[in-house]
Amino acid sequence: MADINEIDTLNAICREAKAEGKLSGKNLTELYELFGQRFTKALAALKENRVKKYVFKPSGRTVWIVIGRERDYLIMPEAEFCSCDDFYFRVLDKKIHLCYHLIAQKIARNLGWYETLEENDELYNTLMDEWKKPTA
Repeated sequence: MADINEIDTLNAICREAKAEGKLSGKNLTELYELFGQRFTKALAALKENRVKKYVFKPSGRTVWIVIGRERDYLIMPEAEFCSCDDFYFRVLDKKIHLCYHLIAQKIARNLGWYETLEENDELYNTLMDEWKKPTA
């Protein structure tokens, strides 16, 4: 059973890293101890610049995406939701609280390690349909 404090601990580490402008060795150790392989995968996503923030114009709607191995995953940070299989099978079953895409998005948002892409509002529904599509 996952520790209920995963999210709180991650948020605390993100606040500390944001204040320092980097992830310290201590932060990295804590994150690895907390998340193991999920953190290793999140760190790879960050290093490979796979966290994207889409801003739609003129509405200003924002959508977070993490480019995964198989497809792009839709992240809803406020709901702590991800469209990946790990989320459906392990987070919803309460085995874990966060998939690696959510971990990557939280760190990226706090440290500015993401790419912002601007799209026209007309593309919003098309892209959302693509991102929400169930995996084959």
